Amino acid sequence: MPKQTLLVRESLFTIHSLDPDSDIPATVLQSPLFFLGKTEEELSIVVPNTVEVSSLDCDEGWRALELLGPLHLSLIGIMAQIGQVLAAAKVSIFVVSTFDTDFFLVKDNKLNDAVTALKKAGYTVHEEG
Repeated sequence: MPKQTLLVRESLFTIHSLDPDSDIPATVLQSPLFFLGKTEEELSIVVPNTVEVSSLDCDEGWRALELLGPLHLSLIGIMAQIGQVLAAAKVSIFVVSTFDTDFFLVKDNKLNDAVTALKKAGYTVHEEG
Protein backbone atom coordinates (compact mmCIF):
# COMPACT_ATOMS: atom_id res chain seq x y z
CA MET A 1 0.00 0.00 0.00
CA PRO A 2 1.38 3.46 -0.85
CA LYS A 3 2.13 5.90 1.96
CA GLN A 4 -0.63 8.30 2.87
CA THR A 5 -0.79 12.09 2.53
CA LEU A 6 -1.12 14.37 5.54
CA LEU A 7 -2.18 17.99 5.77
CA VAL A 8 -0.70 20.29 8.42
CA ARG A 9 -3.59 22.34 9.78
CA GLU A 10 -2.76 26.02 10.24
CA SER A 11 -4.55 26.46 13.57
CA LEU A 12 -3.09 25.88 16.99
CA PHE A 13 -5.21 23.55 19.13
CA THR A 14 -5.84 23.19 22.86
CA ILE A 15 -6.74 19.98 24.66
CA HIS A 16 -9.11 20.56 27.58
CA SER A 17 -10.09 18.31 30.46
CA LEU A 18 -13.47 18.86 32.15
CA ASP A 19 -15.57 17.11 34.75
CA PRO A 20 -17.46 14.25 33.04
CA ASP A 21 -20.82 15.80 33.98
CA SER A 22 -19.97 19.14 32.36
CA ASP A 23 -22.10 20.50 29.58
CA ILE A 24 -20.37 20.93 26.24
CA PRO A 25 -19.97 24.69 25.76
CA ALA A 26 -21.91 26.21 22.86
CA THR A 27 -18.67 27.81 21.62
CA VAL A 28 -17.27 24.30 21.06
CA LEU A 29 -20.32 23.12 19.14
CA GLN A 30 -20.14 26.24 16.93
CA SER A 31 -16.46 25.65 16.09
CA PRO A 32 -15.80 24.38 12.56
CA LEU A 33 -13.51 21.66 13.97
CA PHE A 34 -13.65 20.00 17.39
CA PHE A 35 -13.25 16.59 19.02
CA LEU A 36 -14.99 15.19 22.08
CA GLY A 37 -14.15 12.20 24.22
CA LYS A 38 -15.89 11.14 27.39
CA THR A 39 -15.29 8.49 30.04
CA GLU A 40 -16.60 8.02 33.56
CA GLU A 41 -13.66 10.14 34.78
CA GLU A 42 -13.47 13.04 32.35
CA LEU A 43 -14.71 14.91 29.32
CA SER A 44 -11.93 15.82 26.87
CA ILE A 45 -12.38 18.53 24.29
CA VAL A 46 -9.95 19.44 21.50
CA VAL A 47 -10.59 22.78 19.81
CA PRO A 48 -8.71 25.52 17.99
CA ASN A 49 -7.05 27.78 20.55
CA THR A 50 -9.37 30.64 19.54
CA VAL A 51 -12.32 28.81 21.15
CA GLU A 52 -12.86 29.74 24.80
CA VAL A 53 -13.44 26.79 27.14
CA SER A 54 -13.46 26.95 30.93
CA SER A 55 -11.76 23.68 31.91
CA LEU A 56 -10.17 21.96 34.89
CA ASP A 57 -6.91 21.61 32.99
CA CYS A 58 -5.67 22.27 29.49
CA ASP A 59 -2.62 21.78 27.30
CA GLU A 60 -2.06 24.41 24.61
CA GLY A 61 0.13 24.65 21.54
CA TRP A 62 -0.78 21.58 19.49
CA ARG A 63 -0.79 21.36 15.69
CA ALA A 64 -2.88 18.87 13.74
CA LEU A 65 -1.62 16.62 10.98
CA GLU A 66 -4.75 15.44 9.19
CA LEU A 67 -4.47 12.11 7.43
CA LEU A 68 -6.24 12.85 4.16
CA GLY A 69 -9.01 10.39 3.49
CA PRO A 70 -11.49 9.08 3.45
CA LEU A 71 -9.90 5.97 4.88
CA HIS A 72 -11.78 2.69 5.02
CA LEU A 73 -12.33 1.34 8.52
CA SER A 74 -10.93 -2.01 7.37
CA LEU A 75 -7.44 -0.58 6.78
CA ILE A 76 -4.89 -1.96 9.21
CA GLY A 77 -1.81 -0.40 10.78
CA ILE A 78 -1.92 3.14 9.40
CA MET A 79 -2.04 4.80 12.82
CA ALA A 80 0.62 2.41 14.17
CA GLN A 81 2.99 3.06 11.26
CA ILE A 82 2.73 6.84 11.53
CA GLY A 83 3.01 6.58 15.31
CA GLN A 84 6.24 4.57 14.95
CA VAL A 85 7.73 7.19 12.62
CA LEU A 86 6.90 9.99 15.06
CA ALA A 87 8.07 8.00 18.10
CA ALA A 88 11.43 7.35 16.42
CA ALA A 89 11.71 11.12 15.88
CA LYS A 90 10.91 11.66 19.59
CA VAL A 91 7.64 13.44 18.79
CA SER A 92 4.77 12.74 21.19
CA ILE A 93 1.29 12.53 19.72
CA PHE A 94 -2.33 12.92 20.73
CA VAL A 95 -4.54 11.12 18.21
CA VAL A 96 -8.21 11.76 17.50
CA SER A 97 -10.27 10.05 14.84
CA THR A 98 -13.42 10.49 12.83
CA PHE A 99 -15.28 7.96 10.71
CA ASP A 100 -13.22 8.95 7.65
CA THR A 101 -9.80 9.89 8.98
CA ASP A 102 -7.31 10.41 11.81
CA PHE A 103 -5.68 13.55 13.17
CA PHE A 104 -2.23 13.34 14.74
CA LEU A 105 -1.71 16.27 17.09
CA VAL A 106 1.90 17.21 17.82
CA LYS A 107 3.28 20.06 19.87
CA ASP A 108 3.93 23.14 17.73
CA ASN A 109 7.61 23.18 18.71
CA LYS A 110 7.98 19.61 17.36
CA LEU A 111 6.07 20.15 14.11
CA ASN A 112 9.18 20.52 11.97
CA ASP A 113 10.67 17.33 13.44
CA ALA A 114 7.40 15.50 12.73
CA VAL A 115 7.13 16.72 9.14
CA THR A 116 10.79 15.95 8.42
CA ALA A 117 10.47 12.42 9.82
CA LEU A 118 7.27 11.71 7.92
CA LYS A 119 8.71 12.93 4.62
CA LYS A 120 11.87 10.89 5.19
CA ALA A 121 9.65 7.82 5.75
CA GLY A 122 7.93 8.38 2.40
CA TYR A 123 4.78 10.25 3.45
CA THR A 124 3.58 13.31 1.57
CA VAL A 125 2.92 16.30 3.82
CA HIS A 126 1.14 19.47 2.65
CA GLU A 127 0.72 22.77 4.48
CA GLU A 128 -2.74 24.29 4.81
CA GLY A 129 -3.29 27.80 3.50
